[in-house]
Amino acid sequence: MSTKEAKEEKPMLHPRNRNRNRYDLQAMVISCPQLAAYIQPNKLGADSINFSDPIAVKLLNKAILHQYYNISYWEFSDDNLCPPIPGRAEYIHHIADLLSENNNGIIPLGSSVTCLDIGVGASCIYPIIGISEYNWNFIASDIDPQSLKSSQKIINSNPSLIGKVTYKTQNQVKNIFKGIVNKNDKIDISICNPPFHSSAAEALKGSKRKTRNLTGQNKNWPQLNFSGNKNELVYQGGELQFAANMISESLEFRQNILWFSLLISKASNLKSIYKLLKKNQPKEVKTINIKTGNKTSRIVAWTYFSSEQTSNWKGNKWKN
Repeated sequence: MSTKEAKEEKPMLHPRNRNRNRYDLQAMVISCPQLAAYIQPNKLGADSINFSDPIAVKLLNKAILHQYYNISYWEFSDDNLCPPIPGRAEYIHHIADLLSENNNGIIPLGSSVTCLDIGVGASCIYPIIGISEYNWNFIASDIDPQSLKSSQKIINSNPSLIGKVTYKTQNQVKNIFKGIVNKNDKIDISICNPPFHSSAAEALKGSKRKTRNLTGQNKNWPQLNFSGNKNELVYQGGELQFAANMISESLEFRQNILWFSLLISKASNLKSIYKLLKKNQPKEVKTINIKTGNKTSRIVAWTYFSSEQTSNWKGNKWKN
C-alpha cells in the first residue's frame, strides 16, 4: 500500500471549479431575484451576504446553480443540509482527476461512468455537479426516504438531469454498501461526505463555534447557516466510526467498486483511518487535500485493484 498525500498549501480552488472568482452578486440576482434583499456591504464596502443567515446562503446557492449549472429548480426543506457549492464541486473535480490517472490522463465522460453517492441528501448536489460537468450516471443512496424524494424531484424537474440517477433507500443505519450495491454492479467510484458529529451536543457545540466565527456573537441556540437534520450531522461514533464502518465493508465489495472515497473533515482522524486501511491491504491509498476559504478537508480514496485489473476495467468500461 502506498500513501500519496497532496501538499497542505492549496490557496486556489480546482482549475475547473466554476466558483474560483469572486461572486458577481448583481448578476446572480438576475438568476435569483429573491437574493437582492440579502445583499449588503461587507467590512470593505463590497457587495456580500450575511453568511450566518441560512436563507441568504440557500438563495446564493440557488443563484450559483442557476447561473453556472443551468439548474432552474432546486427546492428542499429548510431543515435539510444546504451544501456549499464550491466545496462540493471540489470533491467532484478531484475524483474526476483521480479516474483520469487510470485512463492515460483523460477524464472518462458520459454514462459509461457510474458514481455511487452515499448519503445523497435532499439537495442532490453531488449528482447535479457530476452530471453537469461530466455527464456521469449516479446511484444515490440515503437512509431518509424524504431526502430521496426531494432529491428525485430536483432531478425530474431539470431536463438535463433526467434519467441520470438511480435512487436506493438504505434501510440499515449501520450499513454503507450492503443493501445498495448488487453483486453484479460495476461502479467506478463511491463518494461520501459523512456526518462528522458523534452526538447532538457535539453538533450544537460546533454550531456555536461557527456562529461565533462568522458573527462574533455567542448564542446558546445558534441557527445553522447550512442547516442540517440529525441524520445529516450526527452519527454514533462520529466521522471516524463512519469511516471505520465504510472501510470494513469496502472489503466485501472490492470487486464491484474501482475506487472508494470519503471526505474527512478532521485531520486528527487520518492516522486511525490509515491504520484501518492498512489492515485491508488495498493496492493504493491516496489523500487529496481540499481548501475552501479557511476550511481544509481531505478526500481519502483507496482501491483494491492491481494495475492489470485497472487496465482491464478501463478497457471494458471506458472504451467509448
